[in-house]
Order: sequence, then C-alpha cells, then structure tokens
Amino acid sequence: MTGLDLQILGPALIAGLLVLAIHVPLGIIVLDRGIIFIDIALAQVAATGVVFGKLMWGDINTWVIQASAIGTALLCSALLVWTDRRFAEVQEAIIGAVYVTAAAVQLMLLSYNPSGAEFLKQLLIGQILWVSPLQLVIVGLVYAVALVIWFYRDLSRERALFYFVFAVVITISVQIVGILLVFASLIIPALATRAAPRRWRLMIAFNVGVAGYLTGLVFSALFNTPTGAATVCALVPAALLASILIRRRHDQAAEGGVDPETAMAPVMRPEVTE
Repeated sequence: MTGLDLQILGPALIAGLLVLAIHVPLGIIVLDRGIIFIDIALAQVAATGVVFGKLMWGDINTWVIQASAIGTALLCSALLVWTDRRFAEVQEAIIGAVYVTAAAVQLMLLSYNPSGAEFLKQLLIGQILWVSPLQLVIVGLVYAVALVIWFYRDLSRERALFYFVFAVVITISVQIVGILLVFASLIIPALATRAAPRRWRLMIAFNVGVAGYLTGLVFSALFNTPTGAATVCALVPAALLASILIRRRHDQAAEGGVDPETAMAPVMRPEVTE
C-alpha cells in the first residue's frame, strides 16, 4: 500500500478505535492487578487455536476456526481462573509458562503448513488494513457486549467473569490487529497513564491509543511498512509524551498543594474566562 487511501485507512482506523474502546479499560485492570502478560499469553493461545483450526479444517468454514480459537482461549482462561485461586502467588509465572507452551505448540503446528512463515507473520502483526465491513459489525457487537459487562460489573473483583470476557475479546482482536498490537493496545496506554488522576485516566489512555493508531496508520501508508508493527512503534512515543505531561502536571500540583484530580481538570476541560 502506498499513499493515503481512505478506503483502506478508514475501516482500519475504525477497527483500531473499536479495539481501543475495550482494550484500554481491560488493560487498566490487567496493569492494576499485576498480571501483565496475561494478554499476550491468551493472545498466543487464541492464535494457536486459529492455527489448529486451519490445520484441521482449512478455510472451509470460518466459523469452525473461530470456534476453535475461542474454545482454546476459554479453556486456557478456565485454567488461569483455577490457578489464580490455588496458586495466586505464582500466577504471573504460570501465565509466562502458558505463553511459552502455546508459542511452542503453535510453531510445531505451523511446521506442517507450507506457508507457515507467512501465516506466523500475519498472526504477529495482524491484517487491520484488510478488515471488512461485516467484520467491523461483528467485532463492534462483541466489544459492545464486553463493554456493557465491564460497565455494570466489577471485573477487577469478579475474576472468573474477567477471564471469560478477556478470552473472548483477545481471540477476536488477535485475528484483526495481531498478537503484538493486542499486547501494545492493552498495556502501553494503561502504563502511560498510571500516574493520571483516576477520573481522567480512561479518557487520557484512550486518546494516547488513538494518537498511536493514527500515527502508525499514516506512517505505514506513506512508507509502506507493516501496519501493525508501525502502530506498535507509534504507540510508544505517544505514551512517553503523555506520561511526561502527566508527571509534570502531577508534580506541579504537589508543589502547589493542589489535589491532582483538580489539577488535571483544566487540561481536560479548559475554563472559559471573560
């Protein structure tokens, strides 16, 4: 792809906004709970489910492959719910072991695919540029249900429900934006806004993600680079800039004896002076 083709970039940006809409709130929960690598582990498991589905049934039935991916991710989430209750002190290590195992199984399965290397690349960086309107509708509906659950239930406390929602969302996302961008969308905006006032954190984190996606899409279009990789790289400076501004605002508030929540308000909602 060369040039800014809005017919391609438009749907890709919509897909990115949909991903951010659910990944940002889930990412904040993940970061606050300290289970950082659960997203990339479940993404790897879901990708392994896709590889297994394609190996067993080819491209005959997309829904069968989706069922394989979601079923694999849900089984993994059930395992993680059990380990979280029994071995909470080593949960992060268990998540890391799950990731390594899933990656190893995936590589073995791909060795039976003549175009395994290309398929692995697609799983890593996704195919956001080629998302279809039907995919956007389906993804939007699934994410909308997930957002309703997030809004009305405390997923930070209801761990079984959290793992279930997380597994379904990650399975859908990894097939659109790829494993790398799934991890980046969840963690980088949440990490950048860790010091932000609680009431503004979600909004700021979402805007950081939007800046990263916009920059990555434009850069990819102009310089013909892989879109997923370009967006991951663009998210990092956007997050660094946001983090610096938040820290500076926080320090200024602390020096002036002002509550950080109040100090951020003029940034988000400028006062009108006569």
